[in-house]
Amino acid sequence: MDFAWLKHFLPRGLYGRAALILILPVVTIQIVVSVVFIQRHFERVTEQMTSSMLREIVLVVERAETAATAAQAQGRIADLAEALDLDLQLPAPTASPAADARDITDFTGLTVQSTLRDGLPGLIALDLTANGRVRLWVESRHGPLYIAFPRGWVSASNPHQLLVLMVFVSVLMTLIAYLFLRNQLRPIQRLARAAEAFGKGQVLPYRPTGALEVRAAGKAFLEMRDRIERQTESRRLMLSGISHDLRTPLTRLRLGLSMLPEEPETEAEIAAMARDVTEMGKMIDAFLNVAREEAVAGEAERIEICAFVGQVVEDAVRAGQPVRLVGCPAAPVTAVVRPDALRRALENLIGNAVRYGLRAEVSVTVRPRSLRILIEDDGPGIPAERREEAMRPFTRLDPARNQDRGQGVGLGLAIAADIARGHGGSLTLTESARMGGLAAELLLPL
Repeated sequence: MDFAWLKHFLPRGLYGRAALILILPVVTIQIVVSVVFIQRHFERVTEQMTSSMLREIVLVVERAETAATAAQAQGRIADLAEALDLDLQLPAPTASPAADARDITDFTGLTVQSTLRDGLPGLIALDLTANGRVRLWVESRHGPLYIAFPRGWVSASNPHQLLVLMVFVSVLMTLIAYLFLRNQLRPIQRLARAAEAFGKGQVLPYRPTGALEVRAAGKAFLEMRDRIERQTESRRLMLSGISHDLRTPLTRLRLGLSMLPEEPETEAEIAAMARDVTEMGKMIDAFLNVAREEAVAGEAERIEICAFVGQVVEDAVRAGQPVRLVGCPAAPVTAVVRPDALRRALENLIGNAVRYGLRAEVSVTVRPRSLRILIEDDGPGIPAERREEAMRPFTRLDPARNQDRGQGVGLGLAIAADIARGHGGSLTLTESARMGGLAAELLLPL
């Protein structure tokens, strides 16, 4: 059987699920004890007490039935009423109800009713709704016999004290267990916050605490975080070192080419070699820019996004780029980002848009748990099957993008995607439904 629909009604948070695991057994035990033990116990007690009372009632009815006259029956009834402390009247002072009367919440009344009905064939009617009294009308040869007595003689008292005690103890123990459970869940929450922050490029102080399993997970996280940071630093140093070391032989090649004699038969080859050297220089500069960006990314801070994006667009406009900000929420929207890195990503995306299109537009929208910055252009776009490839380093899609509008080394989208991932977000390339070109969707968590 598929219980997938049940997931929609279950709490999603760890606290909610833990509380459900804690409270559900307690409530189940309460119901089982109340229904199976208490109700059945009091039903048996009520049945025994009613059976004892039934013998007295049968005695009264027999004495009345064996009397020769109504006056003799009334005399016997009076003697028994005094001896048994019952309210007996023959004939009955009031007419009997048309049917038995019982409150809907009177559960033990069912037992009283069935026991008296089984033991008194001449029972006309039974009223259990009187204030603490049981009233019966029984058929006799001298007319209806009225019998009344306190309800406590046939029913056990309601178990209010036991139920209140059970509820109080259950609530107290649930509270104690919840406090203990909260202390066990706090280390997990701290670990989750540290992991989430690291996914956004932030390093929060974290010390493993809690149960042994949680401590083991925390230590594994710290080791993983240190290993990733060492690998990132090694990558940056290697990238910077290789790029810097390549400049010297590249300079010698450029100098050697410039000193070659200009002869007609070698002029074309020298020009081609010079273009290759220039291309290599651009790639080395791109490597150095990436390394420099990683080194000076800065600490994360909370900023107002619309003002920040608006400033980036204004700077692009002053630089002569045909771009404008077309949409932003009216209410202030803040997010924790590394401003220098985010500016670099936006500049790369805007530069990419205006390089291959005539104009670009930027919009900011807020989603329930994320922030979307959309950069659209009216250029030729990128085929859907090659959009993932376009975000790889040093990828240039000549058939899809017009390279005559500007040369690049294929790192703009890769850097922007890496910055988005460093913030715990993502970069997605789609087709612009409004402008017909490429739409770069930068998602950042709130």
